[in-house]
Amino acid sequence: MSTHTPHTTAPITAHARSHSDSALLDVQHLHKAFGGNQAVNDVSFNLQAGELLALIGPNGAGKSTTFNLVNGQLAPDSGSISLDGVSLLGRKPHELWRMGVSRTFQIAQTFGSLTVAENVQMALLSADGQSLSPWRRATHYRPADALQLLEQVQLDTQANRPCSALAYGDVKRLELAMALANEPRLLLMDEPTAGMAPDERHALMALTRGLVNQRGVAVLFTEHSMDVVFEHADRVLVMARGALIAQGSPAQVQAAPQVQAVYFGSGKTFGGSGTPAASPTTGEQP
Repeated sequence: MSTHTPHTTAPITAHARSHSDSALLDVQHLHKAFGGNQAVNDVSFNLQAGELLALIGPNGAGKSTTFNLVNGQLAPDSGSISLDGVSLLGRKPHELWRMGVSRTFQIAQTFGSLTVAENVQMALLSADGQSLSPWRRATHYRPADALQLLEQVQLDTQANRPCSALAYGDVKRLELAMALANEPRLLLMDEPTAGMAPDERHALMALTRGLVNQRGVAVLFTEHSMDVVFEHADRVLVMARGALIAQGSPAQVQAAPQVQAVYFGSGKTFGGSGTPAASPTTGEQP
């Protein structure tokens, strides 16, 4: 793998530029250091409602730190993050949830002891500010709304099954339904297809695309599976060594020399079919 990382970013496509003036999420000049390590260095990007934006990079690139700055898990050393003009800095994840920011996790966060429907009802309780009241069974809380959310992720026929009995792909669908409980404007998805078979990966992202189109939600997602990124993202951000080195459409990023160098070393290219000549799980050359 090449040790040289160019400092210029790939030109932003006209598609990306057209979104900048109406961005829902606006991130400007983020910096974050841990000791002497500059994990995130002057990262800026924006995201419009109804858009899927992928954040990728090899291990240690800074994408997870950037993602955690946006979701409130970490505070930046400097820079700004705003949602529809309102600053998100200093807000805890539960505050962001109330503002219409939802997230899914690399390891699904569900309640195995509850039914599928009760999991969604717990999310509805939280969305309504009821989760801190004395423990109550969720069974009777907004059941019709819970079922409607399950229908949207094609799990309504399994509403009464224990969550612990679901196949892994269905657990990821359930987590997506739970993330939609607060009617989010911004959905943050951390490695949404991790651990899934290829068919399941594409099915989940196609489902996400349908929900984005239907609801106008903006989606920022990290992903190691390059086949998922190039097939389903509207735009792609590529990080290396804490910096944003390329951004644009999947085709543009796929062809960018600096991306080729970071992922595969000089002289190697992505596959012509729209996926890299790499492992579908890691997105890195074996």
